Amino acid sequence: MSETLESMRRKIDSAAELESVVRTMRALAAASIVQYERAVQSLDEYYRTVELGLVAWLRHTGGAIQAPAAVARIGAAGRRAATGAVVFGSDQGLVGRFNEMLSEFTARELNGMPGVKRVFAVGERVQGFLEDAALPATASFDVPNSIAAITLLVGHILSELERQQAQGLVAQVYVFHNRPRSRTVYEPVMQRLLPLDETWRRGLATLAWPSENLPEPLNASGMVLQALIREYLFISLFRACAESLASENASRLAAMRRAEKKIGEMLEDLGHEFHRLRQSRIDEELFDVISGFEALATVRRRRVE
Repeated sequence: MSETLESMRRKIDSAAELESVVRTMRALAAASIVQYERAVQSLDEYYRTVELGLVAWLRHTGGAIQAPAAVARIGAAGRRAATGAVVFGSDQGLVGRFNEMLSEFTARELNGMPGVKRVFAVGERVQGFLEDAALPATASFDVPNSIAAITLLVGHILSELERQQAQGLVAQVYVFHNRPRSRTVYEPVMQRLLPLDETWRRGLATLAWPSENLPEPLNASGMVLQALIREYLFISLFRACAESLASENASRLAAMRRAEKKIGEMLEDLGHEFHRLRQSRIDEELFDVISGFEALATVRRRRVE
């Protein structure tokens, strides 16, 4: 019986240590969500500034917005060029169906598009799910572990896209990622990144300038426009990555909450079992004492007789 009690104590201690780890991971996930949400909010203001810059350029020149030079060089090769897909997943576990849901959504959307697909996967885990869906990665990238690392990742992705487009390998580019809906809920979304078509231009044309005086670009040539477009592409990818990381931590936070609840229930059950076993041991010891006392009393009576 003592070995059973010792074993039960070890289980309770292990569960308590695991609960402490889960609480720490839950706190880290909650803190990470906050920093990525703040990054997205900051980007909204910057994105608005870039949009207004494009509006000012459009109204001043009246010209059409074209994609960057690397994109424009597709030319006749556009017929054989593929559809590019940048997919932001995760490298770490404890995120539930985060990568699986995103991969299913990506495969469903891409399968509805004609032509060859070229996938640029961010994260090893989502890359594996995409390969299972017959979408092998053309290029893969590591998931950034901080806000500062997102900038470097986005730079690498843009460089790879420009190289693919310069060679006429990619005609259009879509971005797939999970977007948070609340602290523990997210959904997969898709955004078309390139080309910058007439629909996108008309959307810009509907934006109102916040004052009566429209600024005049210092250089109405392509330099200002190309700089604004590069900033637009950079912000779009940066925001997608930040939202993906916020969603990843939201998924991890939900998983940690479920784990903490289950561990709490397990500790409660182990505690009840431990007290039952300990009471059973006490009862047996008391029975042994009573039995010994009765045996001693019987011996004394026989001696008196």
